Amino acid sequence: MGATGAAEPLHSVLWVKQQRCAVSLEPARAVLRWWRSPGPGAGAPGADACCVPVSEIIAVEETDVHGKHHSSGKWQKMEKPYAFTVHCVKRARRHRWKWAQVTFWCPEEQLCHLWLQTLREMLEKLTSRPKHLLVFINPFGGKGQGKRIYERKVAPLFTLASITTDIIVTEHANQAKETLYEINIDKYDGIVCVGGDGMFSEVLHGLIGRTQRSAGVDQNHPRAVLVPSSLRIGIIPAGSTDCVCYSTVGTSDAETSALHIVVGDSLAMDVSSVHHNSTLLRYSVSLLGYGFYGDIIKDSEKKRWLGLARYDFSDGLGRCSFSNVSDTAQHSILTEQGPLWTFFLRCTLFPGLKTFLSHHCYEGTVSFLPAQHTVGSPRDGKPCRAGCFVCRQSKQQLEEEQKKALYGLEAAEDVEEWQVVCGKFLAINATNMSCACRRSPRGLSPAAHLGDGSSDLILIRKCSRFNFLRFLIRHTNQQDQFDFTFVEVYRVKKFQFTSKHVEDEDSDLKEEGKKRFGHICSSHPSCCCAVSNSSWNCDGEVLHSPAIEVRVHCQLVRLFARGIEENLKPDSHS
Repeated sequence: MGATGAAEPLHSVLWVKQQRCAVSLEPARAVLRWWRSPGPGAGAPGADACCVPVSEIIAVEETDVHGKHHSSGKWQKMEKPYAFTVHCVKRARRHRWKWAQVTFWCPEEQLCHLWLQTLREMLEKLTSRPKHLLVFINPFGGKGQGKRIYERKVAPLFTLASITTDIIVTEHANQAKETLYEINIDKYDGIVCVGGDGMFSEVLHGLIGRTQRSAGVDQNHPRAVLVPSSLRIGIIPAGSTDCVCYSTVGTSDAETSALHIVVGDSLAMDVSSVHHNSTLLRYSVSLLGYGFYGDIIKDSEKKRWLGLARYDFSDGLGRCSFSNVSDTAQHSILTEQGPLWTFFLRCTLFPGLKTFLSHHCYEGTVSFLPAQHTVGSPRDGKPCRAGCFVCRQSKQQLEEEQKKALYGLEAAEDVEEWQVVCGKFLAINATNMSCACRRSPRGLSPAAHLGDGSSDLILIRKCSRFNFLRFLIRHTNQQDQFDFTFVEVYRVKKFQFTSKHVEDEDSDLKEEGKKRFGHICSSHPSCCCAVSNSSWNCDGEVLHSPAIEVRVHCQLVRLFARGIEENLKPDSHS
């Protein structure tokens, strides 16, 4: 039962679960493999062979064999057995990852130490893994389980992987954002947020803002070229729907997200900046919604005194998480609701139902710059997946575009071909990702990509309540939600919106727009609704200005994630 030197592949016959197995470690392929080998010699691997990439090994520990009793006669041949345990990732159903342990028993102490040393040396070479993290925990988001989730499901994995942490349990809204502006973040390898989409948004704004301040970039300039941060963000889902986590990992499971952080995964993601009159309003990574989705969030804000129950029905209309005010806003809601209150609220004041029945539509003008650099389209049926070719190729083409524009070889943005759509809309949505969640597994735009430098702009024109309900229901099933005559979808890299109400008040802006853009108008049934303006729902926060300018910044931030993997067969090792 010998083994070759550490620089060469290791091959040994060891015992796993009281079964004789051939075990191999190939440094060139960085894969640990083992398979049953009952006869003499190692034998060839069969269909039941197990393998674990070294990149998905969490840690390797020497196993304490004292006090262990093995009744099987196979162990009687080992007078002094030695063992090491490999802690690794095990894939489960529905994109979930689990923490698994496999113990290998060796007949010789020297052989056991050789395996330990070789595996540990290979793990040390994985430089993408974090060593020191800053952790923000929102104790109020979702069902108030953030701290408990971290202590039970995340902290043990970080300890096992020798990751040290500084933990801040937030006490008020925007504390995470403010902290990132104030402290020295250079000593950290990443920022982890435990909470929902609102907590992630806080960390996102803090990290982007801090990075731009350090680089001397004016965030208020709509055309500013933003500088990416070197730090990755990890999301431990503990909110109500966890849209960002679900859309980037494929599940909202805390253990899965913790394991992606431990193994040092990295996923680049687009961020949209939202400006009004040369002032930065917010950044958006998921949904920017006007009309229906804006009205829901606006109405929810009016009923803040009702607590969390004011959102319950909205999600039932197939909206994913966006009827919810973000977990950041929930910091200000600390009073508990009794069962009588909850029953009363669920029976009466539902923002989603009220907004749907109101059926307001809004007149305005949408001007957008098509994302010609992208290699996909919103209706091509090709979702964003791990190692996405569309994101990779689109970023390369966008960089080529920018280089040519820089040297005057191609038209700059000022003279690029903008398109204009005007009319009366029930909703205007812009999504940087699919916006999938448990209640809407395909999301608002199933083929939206995380890092292609574009946003899917979805325009829902005035239609009957019945047709609009059909549109909403399609977010919960496999049917094409864009297959309606009143729905238009475009892949854009920049867009502007001005409501009719604002246009009438500012004729100068209107005249300038006519000069700048070609005019494309379609005849659609008029709306008899007298409401003038809605609000924008920006990742669960209210933006009261209807006139905005939105720009997509390609792969501005990175997450501790891999992207949604294709449906792989669950691992058999345990």
